[in-house]
Amino acid sequence: MLTSIFRGPDGVRSGWRLLIFITLAAIPFVTIQVLLAAGGFRPDLAHDLPPTVILVGESLEFLCPLFAAWVMSHLEDKSFPDYGLPGRGAFGRNFWTGSGIGLIALSALLVGIRVGHGFYFGGVALHAIGALYFGVFWAIAFLVVGFAEEFLFRGYALATLSGGIGFWPAAIVLSAVFGAVHLTNLRENPTGALSAGMVGLLFCFSLRRTGSLWFAIGFHAAWDYGESFIYSVPNSGVLAQGHLLNSHFNSGAPAWLTGGAVGPEGSVFVFIVLAIIFAFIDRMYPEVRFPERAAAAELNPPGAGMLSAMPEIAPRRD
Repeated sequence: MLTSIFRGPDGVRSGWRLLIFITLAAIPFVTIQVLLAAGGFRPDLAHDLPPTVILVGESLEFLCPLFAAWVMSHLEDKSFPDYGLPGRGAFGRNFWTGSGIGLIALSALLVGIRVGHGFYFGGVALHAIGALYFGVFWAIAFLVVGFAEEFLFRGYALATLSGGIGFWPAAIVLSAVFGAVHLTNLRENPTGALSAGMVGLLFCFSLRRTGSLWFAIGFHAAWDYGESFIYSVPNSGVLAQGHLLNSHFNSGAPAWLTGGAVGPEGSVFVFIVLAIIFAFIDRMYPEVRFPERAAAAELNPPGAGMLSAMPEIAPRRD
């Protein structure tokens, strides 16, 4: 009975593997955070954040889970493509498609709010040197954000939990966690957290259909870049330094329209935009492509790895 708690038909159960992964990622993450705080690195989240703060924090959030996944890949006899991050296709078509759709979707959302007299694009706020400086640094910072949050919530965790409870139950659980985590942001509210959870589910769907996280990474980076740098609006309640435009919300407009202090992710219009993107992905990528590595006996004989592999799911439509 004790053995069955830890091991299933395919080896160590997915829940225990996920716990090992979280532990391996948390130990260096917490240790480095404590050392940074001791060294005086204490960002003031109540004020506009510079790109360096985002870059440092999100780099840790990416590198620590990446290290943990590297360890687990050796224990499980797997590779990073099994966790949704293949080297093949890196910064390729799916990444740029996701980036373009992310920026277009955000722009369309803000246009919708503008039609409702809740948003004004304004003029250019930075001179050429400032625009170049903040434009480059925010691009790098939000690219790291895309890697960090996508791999943490939809990389190893999703691949492993899918092997235990199925892809969509795992996607719903992790998307709910993703949305709940956003409530820790200073100005976040339940509507913004719900939209973040729906965005998480959208990214799970993009992984399911494209076969990798590259679409989601590009979308995530471009959306955040557009909010924080181009349009100077709050990003899940977080404000950033260095805005390209003097954009602003109409303070007299209702929060359900503008999103209020949360930003456009708190607007009810965001759910319409997300529904359109779901339909676009369904049409553009009709086949299921993740997870694709088989765990059949002939491909993964007993003893091939210390832990287990995911069961095979053949390409099909959901």
